Formats: sequence, C-alpha cells, structure tokens
Amino acid sequence: MGARNKKRKPMAEINVVPYIDVMLVLLVVFMITAPLLMQGVKVDLPQAPSTPLDSKEDEPLIVSIKQDGSYYLNLGRDQDVAKPMSQIQDTVSKVLREKPATQVLVWGDHRVPYGEVVQAMTSLQAAGAPSVGLVTEPQQ
Repeated sequence: MGARNKKRKPMAEINVVPYIDVMLVLLVVFMITAPLLMQGVKVDLPQAPSTPLDSKEDEPLIVSIKQDGSYYLNLGRDQDVAKPMSQIQDTVSKVLREKPATQVLVWGDHRVPYGEVVQAMTSLQAAGAPSVGLVTEPQQ
C-alpha cells in the first residue's frame, strides 16, 4: 500500500527537437540565399593584393562602371539599368543624409579609363561621401 500512495511529480522539460529542426531548415535556407544577395552589374574587376573590408551593419552603396562608361547603382529595383552620374549623385546624397556611415564603393571594369573612375569618385565625394573605396579582385 505504501507504493500506491506515492505520487509522481510532473516533469517540467522542454522538448527542443522541433526547435533544432527549425534552426537547421533556416540554416539551409540562408546558406542557399546568401550568395544570391550579392547582386549587381557584371564588371571585370582589376586584381590587386588586398584584404576584405570589415563587415558592418549597413550594406554599402556600390557604383559600377562598365567598359562602355555606363554607370549603375546597387539601390532600388532597377539596379541593372544605366543611370547618368547626376542621378546617381542625387541618390547617394539622399542616402548619406539618412545614414551618414554608409560606405560608398566603386566597381570599375579594368578596361575603363582611369579618368572616368576618378571623375566618378569626385562626383560621389561631392554628393557627401567622406571617402570612396575601390573594389578589386584578390590576386591569385
């Protein structure tokens, strides 16, 4: 009779298996979509010994210059549509007023004349960018 009078205490455990399943699914989804997030205009970047930039919270503004001298900005829906530098300068100026810590980078095709790249950098600095970085491919 003594064994029947003993009551079992309820166990307070959390079943974590469903949480692990969800995390693994999210991991796979992010691994697949992360390479697709880096969109932009196809530019043949020059190679140089360089180190990657420190990743920050804000995505940088990237101005691409194709071989034919057309300009592209990685902002908005029409990223693959050429824009005049005056329109890009206005857009960059607006973004930098809202988020002054945003990095501004230039992707210039290695066949673009040096003067066009310098002119683009000067226009971006006039738009309010404290410094404009150049993107290169690491040397192999």
